[in-house]
Formats: sequence, C-alpha cells, structure tokens
Amino acid sequence: MIKSIPASTFSSTFRDYLALTKPRIVALLIFTTIAAMIVARPTVGLNIFLATVMGGSFAAAGASAINQYIDREIDAQMSRTKNRPIPGGRIRPVNALIFGLALIAWSTFILLVMVNEMAALLALIGAAYYVLLYTLILKRNTALNIIIGGGAGAMPVLVGWAAATGGLSFQAYLLFAIIFFWTPPHSWALAVLVNADYERVDIPMLPVAHGAEFTRLQIVWYSLQLVILTLLPFPLGMLGMFYLGAALLLGAGLMWKSFVLLQAATKLTARQMYKYSSLYLALLFLAMIIDKVFF
Repeated sequence: MIKSIPASTFSSTFRDYLALTKPRIVALLIFTTIAAMIVARPTVGLNIFLATVMGGSFAAAGASAINQYIDREIDAQMSRTKNRPIPGGRIRPVNALIFGLALIAWSTFILLVMVNEMAALLALIGAAYYVLLYTLILKRNTALNIIIGGGAGAMPVLVGWAAATGGLSFQAYLLFAIIFFWTPPHSWALAVLVNADYERVDIPMLPVAHGAEFTRLQIVWYSLQLVILTLLPFPLGMLGMFYLGAALLLGAGLMWKSFVLLQAATKLTARQMYKYSSLYLALLFLAMIIDKVFF
C-alpha cells in the first residue's frame, strides 16, 4: 500500500526548494528582464513574453540552487546563511545540484524552442557566469569578486532585449551597464553589514580585504557612476522626461544613503543602504516601463 505524503511535509519541502532558488533575487532579475523587453519593443507578443519570463526565471533559479550547493560548507559557518536548506539538513546536497541543473536545462529548452537562440544562449551564459566564474573562482580568490561578478546579475536585461528584438544593441548594453554598476554598492553594503561572517570563512569581500572605510568610499564612488549612467537613456532618446525625473529623484536618494553610510558606519546605515539599493533598482526599471508605455 502506497502511503500518501502529509500535506505539511510537502509544504515544507516545497518551501525549502523554493528557498534554494532565492526567489526575491529572481523576482528582481526577472523584473529587469521584463523592463528590457518593454523598452526594446513594447508590443512584444504574449507568448514570447511569458516564455522569456519562465525561461529567465528558471535560469536564475537554477544558478542560485547550484550556488547554494557549492557554498554549502561556507553557508554552514555564517550566521546569515546557516539555516538555508542544505546546511540546515533539510535538502541533500546532490538533490539541490540535480534540481539546479534541471532548472537550467528547462530554461535553455524553453528559450530555444519558444523564443530564440540568442536569448537561450545569453541565459545559459548568465547562469554559467554566476556559478563558474563568480561562485567557484572570483568569490573565493579576489576582492574584485563583486565588481567582475556583477555581470551575472546584468545578463537578464540582455536576455530580455534579445527575446524582444532577436539581437542586441548599444541601448541593451547601457541597461547592462546600469545593473553592472549597481551591483557593487548594493553588495558591498551587505558585506559591510555582515563583515564578521565573511571574515570568519575567509571570503575576501572588499571590507575583509581592504577595510570597511575603504569599502564605504567605494560605495559612494560607484553610486555616483551609477547615477550618471542612469541619466544617459534620456539624451540618447531611449526614454523621456518621466524616466529622467524618476532617475534624478531615485539617484539623489541613493547618493544620500551612500553619504550617510560614509559618515556613520553603523549596522543600521549599512542595512538602510542595502535595502534602499534594492528598492532603487526596482523603481528605476519600473520608471522605464511607465515611461515607455504611457509617455
């Protein structure tokens, strides 16, 4: 007689596998993918739109699951991550690896069959970038890990642009650059917040390798470069006045938060910078969508 799986067990297992995918990060990445599609071609077909969202989500989710498989021993030693599904003993490492690989395989298949070859290739490159280049090589060996590794989080906008147009252009690379320059101040704010964790496991994040003060200066510098980059879509004719106004207001907030962190090196200011930077990117790309659709 086959025993049924209790609903509570199924629910908890589902939540653990969902946690492997880092759903909040995936949601933000896919939102930038959607924005890129709309900026590139507001009239993109529903089938392509849905397939791109699904395929892109699977690629990002699969890469995140494999990242947690690779980092399982590090995660077990960090207070922020010790209760994740693998170090917490709720998911076997090999199952997490198979799950991640399966998601990436499904992503490639969906994008290849339902969208186009370039979108499929870019999503696959993005997953490999995050898993192989960032997680296995950069993260453990250099304080430049976040700077170089930022390209992984910027790949989804290229996927969205390629899905909508079949190719890439200067405008697509500008969106890529915006996320590329957003990643360091966002990630370094978190690194300042949990510096003791990274120091404990000997991961050379910038605060560990060069100190918190140097890191805070770099957060201000990269935030300034980012704000300048976000203004370029207006003079280049990509987006209009609504976007420009939003970019200026959001950029002013980002600069303010970075200066506050520079002047007051506390857990509170680091947490505020980290949270605002997440909101900043989401609202910036929302402004792109609104400007393209309604103005």
